[in-house]
Amino acid sequence: MRSLIQEIERVQTERRYGRVTGVRGLLVELAGIGQHISIGSRLEVETRGYRKVPVEVVGFRHETALAMPFDALEGVGVGCRAVLTQSEPVVFPSNAWLGRVVNALGEPIDGKGPIQHGTRPRLLRASPPPAHSRQRVGGKVDVGVRALNTFITCCKGQRLGIFAGSGVGKSVLLSMVARHSSADVSVIGLIGERGREVQEFIEDDLGEDGLAKSVVVVATSDESALMRRQAAHLTMTLAEYFRDGGAEVMCMMDSVTRFAMAQREIGLAGGEPPTSKGYTPTVFTELPKLLERAGPGPRGSGNVTGIFSVLVEGDDHNEPVADAVRGILDGHIIMERAIAERGRFPAINVLKSISRTMPRCNSDDENLIVREAKKFMSTYADMEEMIRLGAYRRGSNPDVDAAIGYHDAFEEFLGQWKDDKTPLAEGYLQLKKILETGPAQLNLSGAA
Repeated sequence: MRSLIQEIERVQTERRYGRVTGVRGLLVELAGIGQHISIGSRLEVETRGYRKVPVEVVGFRHETALAMPFDALEGVGVGCRAVLTQSEPVVFPSNAWLGRVVNALGEPIDGKGPIQHGTRPRLLRASPPPAHSRQRVGGKVDVGVRALNTFITCCKGQRLGIFAGSGVGKSVLLSMVARHSSADVSVIGLIGERGREVQEFIEDDLGEDGLAKSVVVVATSDESALMRRQAAHLTMTLAEYFRDGGAEVMCMMDSVTRFAMAQREIGLAGGEPPTSKGYTPTVFTELPKLLERAGPGPRGSGNVTGIFSVLVEGDDHNEPVADAVRGILDGHIIMERAIAERGRFPAINVLKSISRTMPRCNSDDENLIVREAKKFMSTYADMEEMIRLGAYRRGSNPDVDAAIGYHDAFEEFLGQWKDDKTPLAEGYLQLKKILETGPAQLNLSGAA
């Protein structure tokens, strides 16, 4: 009843409308309402089949407003009425959204009935907190994944990127973090995701316990560019809502690349010139605006810890979106196809990955353990080709001999089934035990 009353209170008492004067590709040209709308305004176009198509203003050409649809344009023609619904897009989140799955418009799509809205509106495209008002990055976040907890430790309010090509295991790694994370609330944005994988992610990967403390925002790959872009903004808005309530929030987005692709479609349709790999200038303007919304909250609130996946096209980690995102975030997790092909999951290359906040949040002993392990991993990586070809003879270099002895134990440590959880402290203990055992004993036990 309360939800119904809130809906009634938000009903507009007057309606402003214009008319469709043309449709070009995905652009709808509107006239007669230009003085009452701005970039981001929402309207509903009434089609000739009595269907309503929501659109958003993305630009202007002289006296004509240019809008893009959230839905298919079938039935839209010249003269159709376009009614103004929102001058600025807002959403009304509440704690009742926990455990729910919604689309980019905030509408429930999980079959559990209506969703209770809050009383205070929140802007979908809010600005990040001012830099001077933010807290500093806090203590560690336990994500339950050994490789991340030990070698790429994540702190409260940090933003990490998972960089990988298609099929290397980004989504599975995100699901492990979503299920095992120690955060109070998880907000998960599936942007441009395959439709068949959504239910699998919710039921198999996230599970009932994970879903109970999560909100999942879904925009599948077949939905419009506006829906995919808005799903990313809604994900951040919900994370900010729970952060302002004092919660430690884990915000995950899969993937930022599909957000960038959606923004590219919108920019090209609006007449922007393509630049690097066809991406328009606004893509590289919108990326920091989106990603900077995650991070430490204002003093007295919680934090938004962000983990964002980045699909690197053609396994090129220097392609434009990956390069731009890597410069914005506080660390990067590199996943490699070669590691996945030899059967070790998650396929993280810990030598190429980095957490910029990790050294400060670790103790001296923990940093020493990680440095020692990385030293042997790096030595093995440098000599790997010669070792595999049989060109290296044991005894030639004691450091290489030790690296070979440790290799199998490190590989076993870094591998982890998606249902397994390793607490933060236990990961360091396991790594310390490997180093204390010594390469000779590890080799003997392996041979036995």
